[in-house]
Amino acid sequence: MNQYVIIARDGVDEEAIDRRMAARPIHLAGAKNLKEHNQFLLGGAILDDAGKMVGSVMIVQFETDEEMRAWYDSEPYIIQNVWQSIEIKPFRVANV
Repeated sequence: MNQYVIIARDGVDEEAIDRRMAARPIHLAGAKNLKEHNQFLLGGAILDDAGKMVGSVMIVQFETDEEMRAWYDSEPYIIQNVWQSIEIKPFRVANV
């Protein structure tokens, strides 16, 4: 399996948190589906100093880059413009 770390930052405009909260139930349902298929390893929100969600980190795994791209193209936080700065890197979870 190919593993990836996604580091994504939300927009900084006044509507950013509203977009996140509107997309959040669908995003979490998608993460649950990934988990059920052993594709979601770890994830959560990046918080600012006040504890407000301002981004996300996910560690996911897929058999192929094409499967990862299919997930990426359907991710609600991407489609609904929540994440505005996205970094995806190959990753390997330590087997300890």
